[in-house]
Amino acid sequence: MSASVAVYRDIFTEDRFKQAYGSEEDTGGGVRLRDKLAGRCRCSREAFLHLLRERVPIFRWLPRYKLRKWILGDTIAGLTVGILHIPQGMAFALLTSVAPIFGLYTSFFPVVLYMIFGTGHHVSTGTFAVVSLMTGSVVEQLVPTPLEMNSSSPEAAGFEAQRIGVASAVALLSGIFMICMFALHLGFLSTYLSEPIVKAFISAAAFHVTISQLQSMLGLRLPRHTGNFSFFKTLVSVMENLPHTNTAELIISLVSLAVLVPVKEINVRFRHRLRTPIPVEILTVIIATCVVYASSLDSIYNIEIVGDIPAGFPRPQLPAINTFPAIAGDTVAITLVGYALSVSLAMIYADKHGYSIQPNQELLAHGISNAVSAFFTCFPSSATLATTNILESAGGHTQLCGLFTSLVVLVVLLLIGPLFYFLPKAVLACINVTSLRQMLLQFQDLPELWRISKLDFMVWIVTWLSVVVLNVDLGLAIGVIFSMMTIICRTQRVACSVLGRASNTEIYRPLENHNKCYEVPGVKILTYNGPIYYGNRSFFREQMSKLLGLTPEKIRRREKAKKALEKQESETVICTVERGIANTSFSSVSDFFKSEASENDLEAVLIDCSSVIFIDVAGARLFTQMCTQCQKIGVSVYLANCNENVLKIMTSSGLMSHMNPQHIFVTVHDAVTYIQQQKEKPPENTSTVWV
Repeated sequence: MSASVAVYRDIFTEDRFKQAYGSEEDTGGGVRLRDKLAGRCRCSREAFLHLLRERVPIFRWLPRYKLRKWILGDTIAGLTVGILHIPQGMAFALLTSVAPIFGLYTSFFPVVLYMIFGTGHHVSTGTFAVVSLMTGSVVEQLVPTPLEMNSSSPEAAGFEAQRIGVASAVALLSGIFMICMFALHLGFLSTYLSEPIVKAFISAAAFHVTISQLQSMLGLRLPRHTGNFSFFKTLVSVMENLPHTNTAELIISLVSLAVLVPVKEINVRFRHRLRTPIPVEILTVIIATCVVYASSLDSIYNIEIVGDIPAGFPRPQLPAINTFPAIAGDTVAITLVGYALSVSLAMIYADKHGYSIQPNQELLAHGISNAVSAFFTCFPSSATLATTNILESAGGHTQLCGLFTSLVVLVVLLLIGPLFYFLPKAVLACINVTSLRQMLLQFQDLPELWRISKLDFMVWIVTWLSVVVLNVDLGLAIGVIFSMMTIICRTQRVACSVLGRASNTEIYRPLENHNKCYEVPGVKILTYNGPIYYGNRSFFREQMSKLLGLTPEKIRRREKAKKALEKQESETVICTVERGIANTSFSSVSDFFKSEASENDLEAVLIDCSSVIFIDVAGARLFTQMCTQCQKIGVSVYLANCNENVLKIMTSSGLMSHMNPQHIFVTVHDAVTYIQQQKEKPPENTSTVWV
């Protein structure tokens, strides 16, 4: 069954519509602004409690905690993630080029702080491979690894202190950056890391992590390469030193991979059937430690082990703040990457479970977590991909999971830590590599990305190649710049279309896609689907001139003919006889002008501005120039569907000095109806639209 719509109303110009339906001008804005500021600065108990709940969310969600419903899920999820944090924390510490104990510290302090200040119910914070890799590059640049050093010598202790001092300085500066971004409400900056950039960056960084762990898996003592082409430098170095592979460590790595890979695959495939994932990482760590201790493999086969892990809490100490100038640039990249990944994860699970997060508060939460943890010899932390997924699948409901996670790590720090003395570093390297499964599988999204958007596909490829070929920081910068360039290209080459009307309707659509629509006689209706600014004004002018068929030569001819016609019309005697011969100059000029007009059959140009989202001064001046040129050849210009900001800029740029304000209409159909009525009869006080 078909339905019909009939509309009978007055024609609305923008001015007339504002008079009828617009808001009254604000005459007391200053007073209201003052009252608003006074209200925000008001000191009261209610205002203090509101601010406290906003900035320390634990005071908001903890009183509403449903103990009987949520406590079991939070406990199981928290304990499961805590068990996973132990091997991963020590493993990712190797990526950061610091001792494994500092990975355990980073798995404790940020977790507690995020539980207090964070808004993501299902976010698990701690060590993350990509952030650890980027931090490790900074550490290696400032404190390179010496080829020969006895791990038990006093020089080794000082060397480790220097390294963790730099890593802690990165964490402190990253936290300061985040807190400053929170104060300035700059959380939107992370949005410049689009989804293709983030996924390509994570995938490429996973390759860097895998290559960097080969030397530990093969038992090679090689310096860590940083800077451009580090991926290939490391790969070549490993290939050249393959004859020096430690057979015992190679066997340990192969056995560890043979256990870790299939069990983790079982955890992924049967995650809906398993109440909690199989803790294969911690089991591998325990078994490997016992085997090495029982068989003395470290002394017989020179296997590299973790070594001394002190029990207890670290003493607060000041990071190496003297390195701030050297690490500032790298820290900015680490901050943006860590925050973007954390907020992306938080939003994914917030959307899944029907709650919202506060991106700006997340800046404060991660900023405090990094800044405070830095004084306890922690390196930068962020939300982690694997543990967040496990926390949610294990039945976690709220941030209280972080309490049980931190309790597990606390027990290890206070009691169990020294027992991992004989843990082979090759096992930790295998844990690092197997934890990258989700990151390495990002390639699966490429076919769908190609089908949806070729430009986004190119952004993915360029970012991935830049990160792999160059390095992590520079590759990320290239990816962001290339992504911004694609946006500029999209706005510079936007299609300009001619609109036609669907019969007996007020609907206007592009003629190239709707061949049953027709052009309104004498009126050229144009639409431009993008902003008009200094970057694309030339292209916009070229497209408009092409569609209107107005070349500079034709404009000059018609302008000359029009002036001649006006001059002849002003004379009292139109036709005289000189020396017996009739003067036909006027008639010839008039006929020429009429032939020019009939050739184009163009009386009015109507520009639909509904898709012009913004315009700058250059674009507004271009509108003025076009309006002037059209008037010179006797063509009227009309506008429709202008948003208020665009109309305000064009008005401020002087467009109304060259254009009748009554030629700006609310809709395209209002303008078309007005133009047709003007052609048929003289203007009246009221006009109507009938559809």
